[in-house]
Formats: sequence, C-alpha cells, structure tokens
Amino acid sequence: MKTIGDKLGAVGAVLSAAACPACFPLLAVVGSALGLGVFARFEGYVMYVLQGFVLLALVGNILAYRAHRKIALLIAGVGSPLVVFYAIHVSFSPLLMYVGLAGLTVAAVGNWLAGRRCGTCDTVILKSAITCPQCGSQKEETMPTDACQFFYECPSCHTLLKPKPGDCCVFCSNGTVKCPPMQKGSSCSTC
Repeated sequence: MKTIGDKLGAVGAVLSAAACPACFPLLAVVGSALGLGVFARFEGYVMYVLQGFVLLALVGNILAYRAHRKIALLIAGVGSPLVVFYAIHVSFSPLLMYVGLAGLTVAAVGNWLAGRRCGTCDTVILKSAITCPQCGSQKEETMPTDACQFFYECPSCHTLLKPKPGDCCVFCSNGTVKCPPMQKGSSCSTC
C-alpha cells in the first residue's frame, strides 16, 4: 500500500495529458474516447494537475525504490519526471513529454511487478530469539513495533542485556532478527 503513489501519479499524469488535446494530440484520441475532452477548456489548470501527478509519481518511485532496491526502476522513476518537467518548462516538446510519461508508466508497472515478486518487502518479522552473551541461553521473544527495547533481562541468569555500541536495541545486538524499523530499512531514530 505504501507504493501506490507511483501508480496513481503515472495514471493521473497520463490522463491529465490526455485531457489536453492542443498540447498532446496523440493522447487526445485516448482522452476523447474516455470522455476527457470536457476538460479541454481547463487546459491551463490541467497542466498544473499533470505536474502534481508527476510529482506524486516521483515521490512514489523513490518510496518504491526503498522497498524493492531496483536501481533501473529508480532511474526510470526519477529520470522520467525530470524529462516531463524539462518538456514543460524549458523546451516544450510533445515528444519529450510522451517519452517522460512512457517512462513513468514503465516505472509504475515495474514497481508493481517487483512488489508482486517480493513476498517479504512489506512483511516485518516480529519474532526474534535473543541469546544471552553471559550464559548462552536463548529465548524467542516478540519485538515491539512502536519502540525499541533497550533492556532485556535474561530469564536464566537474570543478566540485564543492553544494546552494543552502534545498535539501537537488544534485538539488533543479541537477536536473530533485527528490530522492525531496521528491517524496513529506516533508521531507529524514533526509538
């Protein structure tokens, strides 16, 4: 659900461009078939809507990269909005606009496919087995999702475990699985 921005942005940008028959005649055929010709008189405003959707797609593509780590999709997802903005603000070119919109579509489809292939991208493991460095005993525990756990008392020898320097919590230092924020690839700054 967190990577829907790239898809919504790409679809919105293409539909917005299809509502501008004077600027994008090739897309105007699709827009007319979809009944978007009614927005032709608002073409100036529709261009702002198009740019908003392109920005949404840009943010969505960056978030999708954080989830899937596909560099080619990041390049397409960041380069395409730059091409669109260049085509709008620097040198108006319908051909460049079509290339940019096609790139956004490719990135959105690629991120969707990457999300389908990756069964663990949005899955956070909540169970971790903590090993006591003092006595070597191990116990599986459920990690908190809203905060890091700084201390853990070993049930066998009652040693109070603390995070090692550089780690955010006892699960990152002594557990078999890192804490949920670290699994998501974000920092544990909220902990």
